[in-house]
Order: sequence, then C-alpha cells, then structure tokens
Amino acid sequence: MQQISVSPVFVGRGSEITELTDALRRAGTGSPQAVLIGGEAGVGKTRLLEEFLHRACGTGAVTTLGSCLEVGAEGLPYAPLAAALRRLHRSLGAELEAAAAGSEGHLARLLSEFGETDGEPNDEYGRARLFEHTARLFERLGAERTLVLAVEDLHWSDRSTRELLAFLVRTLHRSRVLLVATYRTDDLHRRHPLRPFLAELERLRTVQRLELERFGRREVAAQLAGILGTADPDRQLVDRIHRRSEGNPFFVEELATAFQDGCGAGLTDSLRDILLVRVEGLCEEAQRVVRIAAEGGSHVEHALLAAVLEDDEEELIEALRAAVGANILRPDSEGDGYRFRHALVREAVSDDLLPGERHRINRKFALAVEARPHLVPGDALPARLANYWYQAHDPARALPTALEAARAARRRNAFAEQLGMLERALELWDMVSEEVLAHTLRPYDWAETYPPGACDQAPADGDCDRIQLVDVLAEAVVAARRCGDRERGLSLAKRGIRLVDESEHPARAAWFRINRARMLGSLRRSGDDEEIARAHRLVEHLPPSAVQAEVFAMAAATALLKTAGPEHIALAERAIGIARQVGAHAVEVHARMTLGGLRHGVQGDAEGGLAELVAAVEAARGLGVPDLLLRGLNNLASVQRELGRAEEAVRLAREGLDFADGNGLLRNIGTMLTGNLVEALLDLGRTQEAAEVLSACELTSLSGTHAEFLDRLRGELALLEGDLPAAAAMLAQARAANRVGQAQHSVPIGRLALRIAAYGGRPLEARAELLAALAGDGRVGHDADVYPLLVEAAGAEADSRGLPEAEEGRAGALAAIAAAAAELRPRVPLHHGWARLLDAELSRARGSDTPGQWAEAVTVLREAGLPYPLALALLRAGEAEVHAGRREAAAELLREAAELAAGRSDRVLGARIGALAERAGLNLAPAGQPAAAPAPTGAPGESFGLTPRERDVLRLLARGWTNRQIAEELYISPKTASVHVSNILGKLGVGGRGEAGALAHRLRLFPDDLAPVGR
Repeated sequence: MQQISVSPVFVGRGSEITELTDALRRAGTGSPQAVLIGGEAGVGKTRLLEEFLHRACGTGAVTTLGSCLEVGAEGLPYAPLAAALRRLHRSLGAELEAAAAGSEGHLARLLSEFGETDGEPNDEYGRARLFEHTARLFERLGAERTLVLAVEDLHWSDRSTRELLAFLVRTLHRSRVLLVATYRTDDLHRRHPLRPFLAELERLRTVQRLELERFGRREVAAQLAGILGTADPDRQLVDRIHRRSEGNPFFVEELATAFQDGCGAGLTDSLRDILLVRVEGLCEEAQRVVRIAAEGGSHVEHALLAAVLEDDEEELIEALRAAVGANILRPDSEGDGYRFRHALVREAVSDDLLPGERHRINRKFALAVEARPHLVPGDALPARLANYWYQAHDPARALPTALEAARAARRRNAFAEQLGMLERALELWDMVSEEVLAHTLRPYDWAETYPPGACDQAPADGDCDRIQLVDVLAEAVVAARRCGDRERGLSLAKRGIRLVDESEHPARAAWFRINRARMLGSLRRSGDDEEIARAHRLVEHLPPSAVQAEVFAMAAATALLKTAGPEHIALAERAIGIARQVGAHAVEVHARMTLGGLRHGVQGDAEGGLAELVAAVEAARGLGVPDLLLRGLNNLASVQRELGRAEEAVRLAREGLDFADGNGLLRNIGTMLTGNLVEALLDLGRTQEAAEVLSACELTSLSGTHAEFLDRLRGELALLEGDLPAAAAMLAQARAANRVGQAQHSVPIGRLALRIAAYGGRPLEARAELLAALAGDGRVGHDADVYPLLVEAAGAEADSRGLPEAEEGRAGALAAIAAAAAELRPRVPLHHGWARLLDAELSRARGSDTPGQWAEAVTVLREAGLPYPLALALLRAGEAEVHAGRREAAAELLREAAELAAGRSDRVLGARIGALAERAGLNLAPAGQPAAAPAPTGAPGESFGLTPRERDVLRLLARGWTNRQIAEELYISPKTASVHVSNILGKLGVGGRGEAGALAHRLRLFPDDLAPVGR
C-alpha cells in the first residue's frame, strides 16, 4: 500500500487501533462491520488508516482503498468504489473476476475492466440492480477471508457513493466485510449532506463512530523523534512545536520540516498556502474582517472588533457569519468574542498582511483600547495594550506599556509573560528618546535583594523614581529564574555583569554574579563556584546588606549540594545574623533552610537539622515569598525521605506541586518536586501511582532543569518491569543531562547503571559502575542513596563469585565497598537496616554469610517499613534457610518476599524469588492452600527445560569457553555447538553468552565449578 505520511513512525492512537482491530475480528466471524473515523484536517486519519490496513494485511485480510475526489459541490460519482475495485483487480486478478461472474455487465458501470456495460435502461431500477450486484461481489469476496473496504475523505463524496455505501452497510449479512470510512469534521457545515448520512448510519448496531483528538505533548515528542531521527528530541523544540501546532500531527510535520530546513519553527510556504485556502474563498468583506481579527489576538472581543472596524453592525455580522460558517473563526464560548479555528490559521493570515497594513491595524486596536479600556478584560488590558503598540511599531508608546505589562504579570505570578515583556523593554530601550526615558516610564519594581540603580543618577531633590536599564535587567533575571528559563537568565545575568562597574557598585555586581551562579548550577554547568567566590570577595568587607547576606547564604547552600564542611555551617549562621540585622527576612529563612540541611548532613544531627528545616518552612509560609516556601518544601521532602519517612515526603512534595502550580512556578521547581514525589512513592511500593505522576509530568511539559532526575526515575520504572533496553535508554539520557554530577543525582544514577549491568549478566561492568560512583565527592548526607548502591554492588559480587572472569579485582571491589560503608553514619531504622543487609551481602560475597545475619537485617527492616529492602532481605534469608535445609522457614520467608515484590510490581525481584522457590521445590501459594510435595532435586538447568546436552554446553559456556572449545570437548561440530548455544539463550531468556554464564553462576546451577560456599 502506498505510504503518504511524512512521519516514519506511527504514534499514539492505541485505543483507536484497538477499536478497529476488534471490528476486524468481529467481521472475521461473519458479522459485517462499519467504522466511521472523523477528525479535523491533518489530525491523522490517513495515517491511522494506513497503519490499520497494514496490520489487517498481516492477519490475512484482503484490503482495498478508494478516495473521494473534491470536484465542485459534489464529488465524482462512485469514485472511491471504482478506485477500490481497481486496486482489487490489480491484486486479486482472476479471483475478482470469478467473484464478479454473472455481474460483469452491471459492475462495468463502476469499473471498465469488467468489460462492456449491459444494455439495460438507465432507470431507477438500474441503480438498484447496480447496488445489488455490488453487494453480491463483496459478499463473494468475503466468503473465505475478511475483506476491508476503506474509503477516504467521505466529506467530498457524491450522493450516489453515499447511498451505495449505506446500502452495503444495511444489506451485507453473514459476510466477512469491514467498511472503514474517514471524513473531516471541520468541513461539515450545518447543511452539509454528509451530516444526515452519518446520523442515519450511527443508529445501526454494526456501525461505530470514532473521533480523533489532537496529540498531547508526549505524542508530539514521539512524532518529532521519528521525523528528526533522534531518540530524544530537544525538549524546548518539542514544547515550541507542540504549542504552535496545538497537537495537529500534520502541522507538527510541517513545522518539523521547517526546523530541518533551518527555519526554526516557522511556517513553510506549503503550510501557509494550505492554511489560507479557506480564507481566500470568502467574500472581500469577510476577508477584511478576518485580516483585522487576526491582529486582535488569539481572542478578540466583538465590541472591540466593531470599534476598530467602524462598520455597519449588520454588515459586520454578515461577514463574521461567513467566517464562522467557513470554519475560520468560531464563537468563543467563554465570552462575547471570536477565536480562530487554529492558531496557525491566524498566524498565516497575519503573515499575509503588508507591513504597513499590520502597523495601521494594530494602532487602531491600541487607540480603541486606550479610549475605551472596558472593551478588554481588566487582567488582560496591560498585555494587550503593550502588544498592540509594539506591533504598531511605536517604540515611544510600546516601551512604557511593556514595563507596565511586566509589572502586572509579576503581580499575577505570570513570570514567563513578565520575562517576555521585560525583554521587549530591553529591545526598545535604545529606540526611544531621552525625554521618554525621563518622563514616561514607571519606577523600578522588584527583584529580590537587588540594590536598584534608580537613585544613582537622581537629581539633587532625591527623586529615585527613574528606572535604569540595569534595573530592567535585574527584574528580567529574576523573572527568567522564576519561570524556569535558566538559559535566558544566564545570558541576562552576564549582560548585567558587563554593565555594572564592580569598583563603583560592588554589591550590585555581586548580586548579578550570584544569580549567574544560580543559573549555572541549575543548568548543570561548571563555573558556579567561581562566580560565588567572586561575589564573596566583592561583599566580604562591605557594610551589612541584604546582598551580602544572600551571597553568604548562597555559598553555604551550594556547598550543601557538593562538599560541605563545618566552615559552611558557620557561613550559614553568619548569613542568618546579617539578614536579621538588615531586615532581609527572606534571605534569613533561606539561610536557615541551608543550616538545617548542613546540620543533618555534615554534623549528623538528623533530628536537629529536621527541626531547623521545619521551623524555616513555617517561617516561609508567613513571608509570602512563593519560591522560598517551595525550596523549603522540596528540601524538607528530600530530608524526610532520606530519614525513611516516605509518607511524609509524599505529602510535602504534593503540597509543593500544588503550591507551585497555583503560583506560576511549576516550571521553576516542578521537576525536583515531581522527582521527590515519585522517589518516595517508589520507596512505598506505590509503583502505579509513581508512573502516573511521571506521565502527568510529561503532559505538563516539565523538562529542562534536573531532567536527569526524571529520566533516571523512568529508568527505575522500566527496570521494575524487567525492560532492560528501556532502562538503559533512560540511563543514557539521565547521564547526558547530569553534566556536573551532584551526589544527589550521581549516586542513584550509578546505582541504576550497576543494577542494569548486574541484571544483564555483566558483573565486570557492574563493578566498574560501582567504582565510578564511589570516585565522586559529596556523598555525605545521602546515606539513603549510598547504602542501596553498596548493597546492590555487594550482591553483584556475591552473585558472580566463582565466575573466572570476575575473580580479578573482586577483593579490591569488596574493600572499596567496606571503606565507603565505614564513612556512613546510620541514624534511623532504615539506615541501620540497610547496614545489616550490607554486612550480610559482603559476607555472602566472601562465602561466609549465616542465616542469623539475614534474620537480623529482616528484623530491623521490618521496623523501617519500606517494601524493597525488606523483600530483598527476605529473599536472602529464604535462600540461607534453603541451604540450611529448613524448607518450611524458607517457604514462609520467600512467600512474604514474593508478596512484597508483587505489591510494588517488581517483576525482576519476583522472578528471582520464584526461580529460587522452583529450584528448591518450595510452594509459595498463600496460606490455607495445600503445600506441594517436595520436588525431587533435578539435574542442573532442568527447570529451564534444558536437555542433557544443553546442560553440558551451558556448563562450559559458564566457564567462558568458545564454541570451538566446547565442540572439541564434547566431540561435536562448532556449528552444532552454536545451535545449542542459541537454544540455551532462548530457554534462559537472556541476550548473550555473558548473561547466560552469569545466570548459571548466580543460580549455582553447577556448584562444583564454583568456589566453596563456606557453609
């Protein structure tokens, strides 16, 4: 079948494919079906149909396709049926001719290949006979196998085609026929002839109607990945194209093509022409109204449009009715106004205006709004007025209104909009006269602790109301940080640094430097330490000020994420004292939050640090500084999870996300809060809930900063599913984003990498991941992450004990694990439980573990209350009991472990538990069910269905032997050895020889080949 879609991948539409597949299955049972697929132009009806027809062919069905043609008001008679029959004639040939036997003269009216038409009269009975013979043809074709008849663009169909299709739907009985038809919903005006046709068919039991919705952000990202040939398209590009396309797949393809051609996310000529076709079909007056409405904005009020046009009301209504009827404009259900059907239609209309024409229209809008402000909602007035003057190319009026709009946006927590207006002000600054700068601009607004430059050039009377360019830069830096646009904030801060003379204004220069450091840290780039050190030197000997306190607090906070020491506790305390002295309450609370984290991490005072942090959060609630409170909630959630209090961490993270969403700061800190929430949910074993949170995060376009956090968590979820390739892909993305490598991210990423390698049967790679993770600094205070890393590493060493390739370097790896463990300070039951588990795993790696060690770990971890470490301890305890010959005790432990693994959807751990129980012949059925008889001990690998010869091959394979060596040992050919190896890999469910060998050693299938167990 001919492919006509640009995107090389099929994205989304899972429920629609399911509906179509179910209809195909019902048709295959002899119950004819019809599915009508509607959707706007470009939404993907053709692509869905292509994919379904391809899948239907794979099931053995015969498929054919015909399209209606747009020719005048009605299409060509029977055009889609003729095209579909022509395709069948080419593909079936003699089979089609046999099915048409006796009807050729009638069917020739549809397809000339059937020969000459009969000589019957062309009366009303002739059409009925044609319909009957067409139905008989399809019944015969569908007698032995399913026939799928697809018709595209039903909105262009002629009446004869519609009546023939309706006849087929009503009269085909006990035939294996599925009819699928597509149509455009945006072409169906009120009197469109297809409307009654659809309504009539929809009443039939065998007819389904599907409406295709536009793509969400996730589907757009997947579509772009296929078009651009990359697994991970740029997140900002995804956001931009999703926003501009509004999820229409065709528009996504066109915008992606423009991007590939170096046009950013602009409109291609072909897309612009397509978008303007409907507009150009309107009368001149309606076109004029549409052009003016395009400059009014995404929504334009009727009264405002009337004021700008100054037309007769009746003429305006008629023009608007025509535009609405052509589906170009649509009435806004939220108020008395209009919107364009799609934002790109408005953009295309606007782009088609002449420059002078656009300026004139926008000036009219601006003057109308200034004269009658009530024409626009009050909350939208500043931004609308600023936009009109900007598009009118009047800098003297655009600059003041942009600054006013920026202040209004900040007061509404619309930080992205604030940034946009401030950047516009920066652009316009040099275009206006000194008189405009002196007399028409608002005063400096607000930028946290920034010392404004408004008074630097004040006259003798002390008037400090004149805002300076550097003040606008400072406001823009804060707006960029708060809306999450760190890249732009970095550039603005750098511009501020260049603009300020450090010798004259050291505090102001220090302010720009610490804000640049913030951006660098958030973007995972180096240089933040240098900026903080420079700022520290600038303010060290200045009188106390809010900037000085903030610099010291920032230095301590940055050290908390890296390599903090006692000196940073003193620095945080100094910042608190200065902030109190100068009344900088927000800086004081910020420093107290840092002090709480330092006492917890550096001093090891878990409860004291927690109390300080809790008090700081409560103080932040009363200050009314949203991003400060969010930092506190985020840090508090992280510390609570670190202490094993995952339920409290979930509550705090959810509170933070709700507060961030309500204050316009979701893109600022939403990624970190979401990551902390998901991590705590995974700790609690609420895996499905965690997956739903991550999925919702994708829909809200949270990305960019701390992307490695969410990518790593997606890898964790994939690993729980046992999907190692997906986990590895997410690991690669997380590592690419984790450029600087803070311990809070590097340690969990290293643990994920270690587990992927270990589960994949690559013990040397797992060891390398451990050593790389331990080579980093800043692990102090991250015990809840370091302990699991060490336990997993020790477990990997224990599983590979006796594997020849892993012997070299084992002692060094175990020593490194023990040395790292000695640096940790367990403070809560969770830490103590992990510590006991680590001691037992190290003993197992040396072959000297005892059931008592595992039992002690189980006891402590029960108190901690988290499912994963407890399930792991129960598995090991059960294994120890098996080796000790205490089968009932082992079964009880493994049964509990299996329940915990199933509760958190951990397929990997569940499989390990099940494999151990199977090898030991233990029944893990719930209590009350009869226990299975002890299974006799079989030959190694028998539970995997290996033949005796395959077991011999696996034994040698586990020793690292090549196919030729195996063949020589067993007196078989290398080719036969290769066949045995392939069979073994399939039965073991592994991807390579190394994995098979590691699995054999881990399950101790050949204990004679291994080192003594030490029991």
